[in-house]
Amino acid sequence: MLDPDQIKFFREQGYLVLDGVFSPEHISSVREAALHIVKDFDVDKHRTVFSTQDRDAGRDDYFFESAEAVHCFLEEGALDADGVLNRSKELAINKIGHAMHDLVPQFGAFCRLPVIGELLRDIGYHDPLLWQTMYIFKQPGIGGEVRWHQDASYLHTRPASVTGLWVAIEDANEHNGCLWVQPGQHRLPLRERYKIDWETGTGELEVLDKTPWLTAPQVPVEVTAGSLVLFSDHMPHYSAKNSSSHSRHAFTIHVAERGSHWSQNNWLQRPTLGAFRL
Repeated sequence: MLDPDQIKFFREQGYLVLDGVFSPEHISSVREAALHIVKDFDVDKHRTVFSTQDRDAGRDDYFFESAEAVHCFLEEGALDADGVLNRSKELAINKIGHAMHDLVPQFGAFCRLPVIGELLRDIGYHDPLLWQTMYIFKQPGIGGEVRWHQDASYLHTRPASVTGLWVAIEDANEHNGCLWVQPGQHRLPLRERYKIDWETGTGELEVLDKTPWLTAPQVPVEVTAGSLVLFSDHMPHYSAKNSSSHSRHAFTIHVAERGSHWSQNNWLQRPTLGAFRL
């Protein structure tokens, strides 16, 4: 599916934008499935907030258990000082994660679309395994900033083999919190590593390289619904807070090559569900 110039660009720049990969029907299927999950979510039982501003110190059992479940996480700005929702549940969810591809048929069907496997094999995969899926809402007015990071900090393999596939469910632009990347910076070392101590059930974000994030040019990745962004696990990326009146829904998939070593210190472990082959 990819031509030689596109493959070269991905390898040299660390990311690739593909417009119009998915049909409106495909996009609608996962969007409706996500909204159905939110409708059934009991916010009185689970009020775990997802934020990257605390350097991931606030992760709890509900988060860790989502590796093999379908859990909803709230936006930091959706709760008042007393921990009460200050808006409707539908506008309070930050994201859903992280095993929808296993447990929700619509997401499983989407991930098995032939185009996904073809793209992964074009960039060098022989036997890609799907480890994680997330549906991200980036809610209007409060959709939280996601700080600069590299996915390999959280999904670490030896050799490095993780690729992110970021699917635009809605148009994404600078106004509603689109992705930003630093082209070519995937060649630099890993800056941080998030390690879990399973005896205590806690995680720590360890600094490996003190190079400032903003020393390289940053490029906004503005795309329309149905587009796909591929990016390397060492590609620094970021998204700003969504201060606009329009949401920015996205669906993300993370894969790794079968045979690469999946670290036991990664927060995401799948001892029960096992591998999801593409």
